[in-house]
Amino acid sequence: MSKQKATAIVAEQRRIAPDIYDMWLLTDLAKEAYAGQFIGVYPKDGARLLPRPISICEADREGGRLRIVYRIAGKGTEEFAGWRSGQSVEILGVLGNGFPIQAAGGKQAVLMGGGIGIPPMLQLAKELKAAGGEPIIIAGYREGQLFLKKDLEQYGKVYVATEDGSAGIKGNVLTVMEQEGLAAEVIMACGPMPMLKAIKAYGAEKQIDAYLSLEERMACGVGACLGCVCKTTHKDGHSHVNNARICTDGPVFEAREVDI
Repeated sequence: MSKQKATAIVAEQRRIAPDIYDMWLLTDLAKEAYAGQFIGVYPKDGARLLPRPISICEADREGGRLRIVYRIAGKGTEEFAGWRSGQSVEILGVLGNGFPIQAAGGKQAVLMGGGIGIPPMLQLAKELKAAGGEPIIIAGYREGQLFLKKDLEQYGKVYVATEDGSAGIKGNVLTVMEQEGLAAEVIMACGPMPMLKAIKAYGAEKQIDAYLSLEERMACGVGACLGCVCKTTHKDGHSHVNNARICTDGPVFEAREVDI
């Protein structure tokens, strides 16, 4: 289905950690949504024209609801945090290429989410479990604000890393792999760029396929601003340069395809 602008209704919203909000939207686009994809959410303030790209945390296809969990990062998301149940909002979706569920078929998948890269791991874990897998989930937090941990535990074994050691293992997601003696046959990850660079190197060293969501780099989410271009190992068929737009060609890439 091609992307389309649609009117959604805020079903509910709550604050789940400092500056982090959890919102359910009523929308028919839920039927088209898969793990790793995102939507563009339009501010009501006309001074801010471009939508804000926000990853899909969960898709309730039967109920026609999409869940987004986002961090306040500017004026647009600050406005979103003030929305209340019953409000109508404009969204664009469903956008981007998601995680390849088939790549984990019969393999031990380890999902790694860091910070605001944790929310898309929920729909991913849900889809992998529905496909017969038993994913291992590693969630890396800045501190002991363990948002979505209980939700993730419905779909797999969850391990926690925190930078300050206030919960789980002190360190990062790869620290957990080492200290818990975990083994992966395929890794799927979303988080800050230093984390993704480390996972790319880890996958190359261990000869493990890794799929990385580079959504942290997106600005408009619709290919208009060119603020999310990343280098790739192959030439784009249209421009004949080693570049890709994360919002339209990704946000999920096989780790070997991108130069990060």
